[in-house]
Amino acid sequence: MKKDYIFAIDLGGTTTKLAIINDEGQFIHKWEIPTNISENGRFIVPNIADSFNEEIDKLQVSKDRFLGVGMGAPGPVVQDGVISKAVNLGWEQFPLKLELERFVQLPAFVENDANCAALGEMWLGAGKGLKNIVCVTLGTGVGGGIIINGEIVSGSNGGGGEIGHMSVQTEDGYRCNCGKSGCLETVASATGVVRIATEYIQNSNERSALKDLYEKTGAVTSKDVFDAKRNGDSLAQKVVDRVAFYLGYAFGNVAALLNPEAIVVGGGVSKAGDALLTPIQSYYERFAFPASKKDTKIVLATLGNDAGVLGAAWLVKKNQ
Repeated sequence: MKKDYIFAIDLGGTTTKLAIINDEGQFIHKWEIPTNISENGRFIVPNIADSFNEEIDKLQVSKDRFLGVGMGAPGPVVQDGVISKAVNLGWEQFPLKLELERFVQLPAFVENDANCAALGEMWLGAGKGLKNIVCVTLGTGVGGGIIINGEIVSGSNGGGGEIGHMSVQTEDGYRCNCGKSGCLETVASATGVVRIATEYIQNSNERSALKDLYEKTGAVTSKDVFDAKRNGDSLAQKVVDRVAFYLGYAFGNVAALLNPEAIVVGGGVSKAGDALLTPIQSYYERFAFPASKKDTKIVLATLGNDAGVLGAAWLVKKNQ
C-alpha cells in the first residue's frame, strides 16, 4: 500500500488541532478536540490516539497508509522528543515522542509549537521557497521560530528562538510571566496591546472613542485598539505606535543577528494587517543594520491556524 498520509497535531492548552495531510501538504481531513489537562496532562496523548482511530475508521483509511505522526507542543523539546516543561499542561520531562509511538502506533516526530508554525510557513506559506526565515507569532504571548538553511535553530536545551523574551525595556519594564521584566511579550502580545492601551486611557484626558468604549465596558481588546486606529482615533494611534516601536526594535536586532530572508509575522494580533505592519516597518528601517535591511523583508503569515499542523506534517515528511 502506498504510504502518503501524515497524522499531524498542533497541541494547544485548551484545544488540540488534528489533521490528516498528504505528503504534498494537502488536507485530507481536519478536526479539533478539547485538550484534557487534568491529572498533569496524562490523558492528552491517549485522547489524541482514540480520536485518530475513530476518524480513520469513519474515513475507512488504513493506518498502513500513514508515514508517521508529527506534533507541535508547547515548551522546549529536548533530545528524544522529551518536553522539558510545559507549565500549562502539567508536563515535566514528559517523553512525548515515546508516548505518541506507544498510543498512536506510528513513527513520531515532535517539535515546539512555534517552531512547527515556522516550518509550516516555510513549506507552504509566506516563507515558501526560502531557507532562512524567522517567524514571530503575536498571540496571547509572543512565540518565535528560527529556521536557518532549512533547519530549526533549537539551541543547546531546546530554548532557542524565544523572541518573546528578548528584552526591549531595560528600565521600568512590565513584569513577564517568565519572571523577568521588559520582555517583548509584555508589550507586543494581545495582552501587551491591552496593557499599553489601558495605561494610556487611564492617563489621558483627550477625547477618544477607544477611551469611551473602555469607560462604558470596563475593558478593551487588541482588536478594539486596531479598529479605533483605522477610524482615526488618536489615542489608539499612540498605542499602536508604541507597540510597533518595540516590534521594529526587536526585528532590527533579529535581522542584524541572523540576516534572514524574511521575518514572518503571524498570530491573532497580526490580523490587524497593515495597521500594524506599516508602523513596524517604519521603526524597523530606523533600527535595522543597513546590510540586513536590504535583504530582510517583514511579511504577514499566510497559513493562519493551519501553520502548526502543516509544520507538524513537514517534520514527518523531511524524515522520510
